Amino acid sequence: MAAEEATHRPPTTPRPAAPSRPDVSVVVPVYNTLRYLRSSLDSVLRQTIGPGRMEIVAVDDGSTDGSGRLLDRYAAKHPGTVRVVHQPNSGGPASPCNRGLDLATGRYVFFLGSDDRLGPEALERLVAAADRYGSDVVLGKVVGVNGRHVFSDVFADGNAVDVSLFDSALPWSLANTKLFRRDLVDRLGLRFPEDMPVLSDQPFTLAACYHARRISVLADYDYYHAVRRLDARNITYHSRVEQRLVSVERLFAYVADLIPAGERRDAVLRRHAGLELANLVGDDFRHLDRAAQERVHATVARLVRRHVTDGLRDQLDIEARLRLGAVTAGGVDDLLAVIEQDSGRGVPATVFAGDRWHAGYPGAPARWTDVTDVRADWLARLDTVDVSWVDGHTLTVTTRSPYPRFATEAGPVRMLAGPVVGATRMDAGDPTGRTLRTDFALDRLLAASSASGQRHPVRAEVDGGHGRGGAAVRAPRLSAGRPRLLRHGARLYGVAATVDPRNGQLVLSVVPVTVGQLVGRLRRRGGRGPATAQTSGHGAEALLRRHGHLEVRGAAQVQPGPLRRADQPHHHPGAGGAAPDQARGVRVDV
Repeated sequence: MAAEEATHRPPTTPRPAAPSRPDVSVVVPVYNTLRYLRSSLDSVLRQTIGPGRMEIVAVDDGSTDGSGRLLDRYAAKHPGTVRVVHQPNSGGPASPCNRGLDLATGRYVFFLGSDDRLGPEALERLVAAADRYGSDVVLGKVVGVNGRHVFSDVFADGNAVDVSLFDSALPWSLANTKLFRRDLVDRLGLRFPEDMPVLSDQPFTLAACYHARRISVLADYDYYHAVRRLDARNITYHSRVEQRLVSVERLFAYVADLIPAGERRDAVLRRHAGLELANLVGDDFRHLDRAAQERVHATVARLVRRHVTDGLRDQLDIEARLRLGAVTAGGVDDLLAVIEQDSGRGVPATVFAGDRWHAGYPGAPARWTDVTDVRADWLARLDTVDVSWVDGHTLTVTTRSPYPRFATEAGPVRMLAGPVVGATRMDAGDPTGRTLRTDFALDRLLAASSASGQRHPVRAEVDGGHGRGGAAVRAPRLSAGRPRLLRHGARLYGVAATVDPRNGQLVLSVVPVTVGQLVGRLRRRGGRGPATAQTSGHGAEALLRRHGHLEVRGAAQVQPGPLRRADQPHHHPGAGGAAPDQARGVRVDV
């Protein structure tokens, strides 16, 4: 039968190869992704490599939303290509990945999230590259969908036949969404650690990359489309604190066992300290109850003392350095004071002690606030004070530094939203020279976004007398107004200035908007959409014209209007009118 039942873990002995062994097995772990599953499976079945050279091994991990029944229908419709196994829910992705790996028979194996999808030529290109170069691991370009953030630095230099784990951006792209040579997996006995509720793909990927004869990166095609789920309920987004603590601690221990101490280990742990560890004490930390805060603080402090060397500390960005320094130098209340300063009041003043510079956090011990050696990074820390739509072409971000000599010591300043460089100038209205205005061209933001949307984190870079430095631009107290709908080619996008809740960074988001979303929004607001709607941007434009204030224009024709300033009071609509940032008519939240 195409569909099989499994109530226990199978033996880890590899399944004997079929007489005609497929080139690649696509393993798809599935748990309650019915809304996205059909698109994901169809993207594999439409691969140009053809059904004779691939197989799909889908593992239903106890889904309750009908995903398992849909898988069975696909297996019945595509016998010999789609195999399905059902098992009780395991609580994480590791077990279904292992089960699928045990059943896979291909020369290569590829892992696909059941809410993600592949470009039509992805498998053919990946397998061809692996065969041509003798690569054990091949990473194809990943793009975000629905504004999902992906780390893309590893693709910045184009195709690379031979990439090192230790002197590239590869450690920032350790998801298992890669092509792995099956002989390598079997030789190393690689499996996903089932005692890690989250992050379980990273030990698998790390070990494969560490032992691989060759790792290749392909940046010439959109191979993998990583979808941000609109229900946002998968375990990666909203895992419990205890799960995160257990998984991060085990991840650090795994890296320490795999890679000897020294620069190469630090090159990998730079990602884990700067991302997973720093995120544990991000802005969301203040929303935990006190007992959870104490547990997080104790775990992070222990991991920093055990694994973060002086050399590694010096490689961390300034945000991570200050947060992790606060943990090791003080208690929970010291950390909360730093977070409250960052999220509520903005960049603190610089405190001078002789020739030393210190970040002026309230009550913070001087031994960890010293930023003398990273003064350029410190000068690049700016607060967003205003974001506004200046005209139909431009989104303007106004930022400010608390440092009194900023204009003379920071040097030239660049502001970037992802890959897009803004036009930055000193605000003539501020005689102190501490306020900057940066214009981001909307057509460039749209052009830099894939058809599936993009999040563009805003970053400042300086190059002055204290050297080159950079930092994320935070947006304390900024409450953005409604997104604006723009048409780029035949597609509609919602463009908005948002704040990342984890780290407070300003983000310019470009998210595709469909007619279905507009119709659904109108119906929820009491509007009456047509029985059928066109699927083009022009159809959505006509729909909005019939239902209130029109906010759809070409990129050069967007109606201007301010987003709310950081220091502007909130207004709520009364009985007779709408709030200033909520015009009567259609608001599309994307």
